[in-house]
Amino acid sequence: MNTSEGDETPRAGYRRSAGSPRGEARRRELLERVTEDLAVNGLVDFSLRRAARAAGTTHKVLLYHFDSADDLLKQAIFRLRDRRIDKALATAVGAAGRLTLAAWVRAVWPVLVGEEARVLDQAIGLAMYDPGRYAELGRGASQQYLPSLLSICPERWSDRRKLEVAEMILAVLRGFLVDARTSGDTAGIAAGFEALARALEREEAADE
Repeated sequence: MNTSEGDETPRAGYRRSAGSPRGEARRRELLERVTEDLAVNGLVDFSLRRAARAAGTTHKVLLYHFDSADDLLKQAIFRLRDRRIDKALATAVGAAGRLTLAAWVRAVWPVLVGEEARVLDQAIGLAMYDPGRYAELGRGASQQYLPSLLSICPERWSDRRKLEVAEMILAVLRGFLVDARTSGDTAGIAAGFEALARALEREEAADE
């Protein structure tokens, strides 16, 4: 991935349009187009000029609306995560009654590992490759996913217990995702998944 291509920082005199409704609408439109390109083509060879082509504009126009190429990439990744979270929540809402934690992780796994979500798993590698530059991609993932995980925990649990279980689910599923993308060991992942489901079943049954 190359985000240093072209002008990466706005030139002096560029005026931000954040306060303008028209400017914000244009920014959202550009972001959606770049997000769609990432969803299809992934992070490999991402650059400001590639983003400009996808958005049907120039790299200078993108830099009018975004702080840098890295900022544009970050915002697009966050947008893709929001879509994934929305799909996961829709899976839970679409079920009759409240899903158990074990049933929920089973239901959302196809959403998490789907081909369109591959770019989000590539972002994990990017954050590990250059944490100084891309650390926010990792921190942002936890901040985006945790509220949804906390919301599926039993209401009777304390906030501390909800956080502990949500963090466990997040860490284990992230590990499974990395394994799925790198090893292709579907049998091993399936075995680990069943162990996670049993652990969650025991956790929910512990105080019944």
